[in-house]
Amino acid sequence: QLQPVESGGGLVQAGGSLRLSCTASGSIFRITVMGWYLQAPAKQREMVATITTLGSTNYADFAKGRFTISNGNGKNTANLQMNSLKPEDTAVYYCKVNTWGNQDFWGRGTQVTVYS
Repeated sequence: QLQPVESGGGLVQAGGSLRLSCTASGSIFRITVMGWYLQAPAKQREMVATITTLGSTNYADFAKGRFTISNGNGKNTANLQMNSLKPEDTAVYYCKVNTWGNQDFWGRGTQVTVYS
């Protein structure tokens, strides 16, 4: 089992920055990919960015050039640096961990609110 835990959400003015962190505990040797997803009110959850244990990254079009995903102190940590935030970035941000055997584990989410 794996348990991702998110931190770093909050309230920020448009144009500002936030840094989200996700740390997974448990059977971390099974991790293959960590990612950040967002879910805005009344909308489906969508991918923001992912990073593999080898450091390969993938971004949604809306995140390119503004957001950066990175491994933290270890392969069980994924940070999301968000710059130039817009009101439409307001959502609950979730961390997802994918493992060998293609299991997904989700965190509980952290709220990001961007006001104009």
